[in-house]
Amino acid sequence: MKVSIDPSWEKALQKSFDAPYFENLVQFVKQEYTQFPGHVFPEGKYIFRAFDSCPFDKLKVVILGQDPYPTRGHAHGLCFSCDAHVRPLPKSLQNIFKELEDDLGIPAPPNGDLNHWANQGILLLNSLLTVREGQPMSHANKGWEKFTDEVIETINSELEGIIFVLWGSPAQAKAARVNPKRHFILKAPHPSPLSAYRGFFGSKPFSKINEILTQRGETPIQWT
Repeated sequence: MKVSIDPSWEKALQKSFDAPYFENLVQFVKQEYTQFPGHVFPEGKYIFRAFDSCPFDKLKVVILGQDPYPTRGHAHGLCFSCDAHVRPLPKSLQNIFKELEDDLGIPAPPNGDLNHWANQGILLLNSLLTVREGQPMSHANKGWEKFTDEVIETINSELEGIIFVLWGSPAQAKAARVNPKRHFILKAPHPSPLSAYRGFFGSKPFSKINEILTQRGETPIQWT
């Protein structure tokens, strides 16, 4: 199947795109956009934005989310991110910015658009790439989980030294698909208000990422 995605990812993931399950997934997603116009997020053109913003050959870090924000106007194809005009920021993102400031002593970014992270080699990937408005996990068990498992398996097998940032139990379950001898794994509780105080705050992921990149002779991430 031909998928509109960055060419480097198209080449890396073509086996997945040609699989029968992926065709079934595409049909389900198309039906959702048709049946619930304006109520499925993100916009269709942004479904693969995480990949388009971070080419396969530029990849340094994977931050894994769960599914897109189900709130109108929030989801735009990058996990935890939202368009620059969104106010107030989603609460998980507020907590991410709080930890960023506590970790590195730098002010939070001026808005919630994390595209500047993606452009530096961070794949901001949700486990599910679409959702229906007001219904978190509404597109679970339709094929997205298998697809993103295969994305991680491809990164694991074809690249080395990638930093996987896994926040919360669902993301950490993906660690089984990562070889810790080839890659780096950073785990912490999810940044949502329900769990951030259980260890996300104080986990210092941003300084740890830059420390690893510096040790590898790579350019550290400019977070703001």
